[in-house]
Parts: sequence; structure tokens; C-alpha cells
Amino acid sequence: MNSPHLPHPSLWSRVELPSRPRLDRSIEADVAVIGAGMCGLLIAHALTRRHRRVVVLEARRMAGGQTSGTTAKITAQHGLIYQRLVRQLGREKAQQYASIQQQAVLDYARLIRELDIDCNFEIRRSGVYVTEDAVRLRREAEAAASLGFSVSLVEHPPLPFATAGAVCFEEQAQFHPLKFLHRLSEGLEIYEHSRVEQVEDERLVVGPHTVTAKTIVFACHYPFVNIPGYYFARLHQERSYVVALQNAGTVDGMYVDGDDKGLSLRSYRDLLLLGGSSHPTGDNSEGGRYRQLREHARRLWPGCREVAAWSAQDCISADGLPFIGLYSAETPNWLVATGFAKWGMTNSMAAARILTGHIVGEEDPNAAVFSPQRFSITELPTMLREGGRALSGLTQELLSLSHGAAEKLPPAHGGVVELEGKTVGLYRSEEGEVFAVDVRCPHLGCQLRWNPDEKSWDCPCHGSRFDYRGRWICGPAESDLLSQGTPR
Repeated sequence: MNSPHLPHPSLWSRVELPSRPRLDRSIEADVAVIGAGMCGLLIAHALTRRHRRVVVLEARRMAGGQTSGTTAKITAQHGLIYQRLVRQLGREKAQQYASIQQQAVLDYARLIRELDIDCNFEIRRSGVYVTEDAVRLRREAEAAASLGFSVSLVEHPPLPFATAGAVCFEEQAQFHPLKFLHRLSEGLEIYEHSRVEQVEDERLVVGPHTVTAKTIVFACHYPFVNIPGYYFARLHQERSYVVALQNAGTVDGMYVDGDDKGLSLRSYRDLLLLGGSSHPTGDNSEGGRYRQLREHARRLWPGCREVAAWSAQDCISADGLPFIGLYSAETPNWLVATGFAKWGMTNSMAAARILTGHIVGEEDPNAAVFSPQRFSITELPTMLREGGRALSGLTQELLSLSHGAAEKLPPAHGGVVELEGKTVGLYRSEEGEVFAVDVRCPHLGCQLRWNPDEKSWDCPCHGSRFDYRGRWICGPAESDLLSQGTPR
């Protein structure tokens, strides 16, 4: 199931999911779900149980996108979030967020038990550590406890480096996501290699065919219809990296850094998953993200051995909360789930609960905090910043004079160069073969940047990505890059 576009397949993707057919005719359904990742398949499964005909449309392979890149922590502890939610949104909305996230943990346990899924599901403690300012931990613990979590302060968490402590949640979980989806997807109507090219009211265009559905759910990571919704101005994307290590021991629980600048750790069998090195998508021209993690690994566990390395990408909203609900006020039959901010497992389950309830007429009382129609003053700085990033991407060619000459590009490197009078993206393989592509993103025209760690062209404005040949990896762009021919 590994995509040929992805140079670093994850540990999870070693599980081969059964292939599904390409859509070869026009069909009708009650609900059409765009995206066959964790979120889309949980929604489809929940609605199928409620006797709806659900069609799932996937551009590539089932679970071949961001789901295969997760660290697969099922936890309601999303960093040091609850003190902020209480302060900014008030206790009622903070409680809504907390309740549905903890319910998501329970929902996974219930589903796995009911369907008898062998997916390495384990109950684990979840922890957020800091290296300084332990006062924040005490405040977070107090806020979380007031919202009903079983929480503790741990002065010396079982980590191989010094910390100022950790705030820990009990009764959280971890699992193997593709083993879970292998079983969950049985009996679902899924079409692979069936990219949705256009959506109009109740009609989805998939190549020469159409799907007509009363309700359409955008569960494709990043909403690709720009207007209405304007998600391109309300979301940004970030990448992060993971290495799986042998002979590094195990960690008792799942841990992340409270400042999102340090390391993420969890065990899987006898392996340790070490994550981190995050950056905004399109902001990695120097590379070295995997190298940073490998240096940490060698320092902390001399003699460890790397068995896999991969990366993932996440959408993040201005206030850090997902958008789950109506796509826009003008499209009452469109629903959306996006902006999971690196916590895709519980937010996917939360989306399944909220959107299924909406479709069957049983609104979830905790849904309000996730409404895509919410707007607060906290969104303005992020919207202005994202607008600035987009403007920078659009004007980068005029402002930058650092284009290298094509003939000077070394093997196994890529970059923006002047080639035969045009600005292009160029990659020279280790064998000397050269690939030239249009360096403008087909989404909204921003100039792409080379990501040497993934050998990809990444958009700094909205996070679209393409491999070195120009083939589409992920959106909101919907098409490949134009080839610029073979340089002479």
C-alpha cells in the first residue's frame, strides 16, 4: 500500500491493506465521504451502522496519507491545552472539548472490543513534560482535574533526559492504526484511486463519473474547496518527523514536550518511536530534520539501531481547535473535519461522533466548541500571518535573486533555478537524471520550496506537496505540477 510518492514509508505501512476498486460508474448514496484515512473510515463505519449508504472516495490508497504517518497515540491530553481553554473559552466550552476527547478514548476501546480487533491496543499513561517552568504543569494539572481527568504531577518522569517534571493523564491508549483500519474497513464501500476533482451541491466529479449524495463529508485532511469556507486563510500546516529504534529500551507511557519543540516518545513492542523536529510546511530548505532525531538517538541510546523513519503533516487552526461541522453556512449539506493539530486519533473519533449525530438528527451537546462557523479575535493574528505567508510565496520569485544555475546543482539535490530563461524547480538524481517542474503551486500560485529531507516540493502558503517528479502528494492542490521538460 506504500505510495510511490513517499520516500519514507512508516512502520505502520508494513501492514498491507486490501485494495479497493477504482470508481468505474456514476452512483448515488446517502453520504459521500472524501478521504479514506482514520477520520473518513470512522465516519463511514458509524454511518453504515446507522443504515446509511456511505461511499468513501480516496485519491490514492486507503490510509495512505496522514494516517500512516501518525504516532498513534489515543489520548485526550493534547499538550498543555486545558488551562488555555478554560482561560480563553470559559469552563463550559473547555468541558465540551475535554468530554468528547475522553469519550473518544473510550469509543476506541469499545470498538476494538466489539469487533475483536487485534491492533496492539494498550492502555497507557500519557504525559506532557517541560524542561523548565514547572509552574505551568501545576496550573495545567489543576485545570485538567477540574474538567474530570484523572491527572497527576510526576516530578521525575521515566525519560532518558532531565526534565522539570510532567503532568500525566491515566487511562489513555496507543495502538497500531492500520491493523485497526484493516478490520474496521471490512464491508465499507470504498473506492481507491478515485480523486474528487470538483464538488457542486450534491454532486462530486470523479474523472468521467459522478457521485450524487444528500450529504458530503470532507474528511480529506485539508478542505480543497476554497470558497465558501475560506479554510486556506484559517489553517496552516506543519511537518514533523519520526524514527523507530531498536535497542533503545522502552518508555513507560507516551510523552510529548509541552512546548512542541522537544521530543515525542512512545513504545511499540520492542521499538521506541522518537518524534520531533517540527517545522511549518515549506520551511525546511536546509534539511537535517531526520539527522537531528538520529543525533538525539545516538546521544541517549548509544548502540541503538534505526528500523524506520517517516514524517507526517498536520493542519492547525488559529485557536488550535479542530473545525468539525458545517463546511459553511451557504452549504448546509456539506460537512467538514479538519485542523486536528497533531492529535488526529481522538479528533477523528470525535468527528465521527459529531458528524454522525448531525446526519442522523442526534446532535452531540459537545459539538459547539468545534463549530467551523466560530470566529474569535484570536483568529485575526493567524489569518494575517497566513495572508503574509501567502503573499511572500506569491512574490518570492521577485524578491529572491539566489537562484542557482542548473549545471551547478549537485547530485541528489533540488532547488529553484534559472533554466533556459525560466524559473523552475529542478532535481538532479544521484544517477545524474534531471527533473524540471513548474515551481508554482497549482492551488493558488505560491512558489514552492525544496524539502531535502523528503525530496519533495512543498508549498509554504497552504502546505500542498509534490514529489521530485512533480507528482501530487497532498493538497489542498488537486493536480500534479507541470513538467518543464528534460534540461539540455
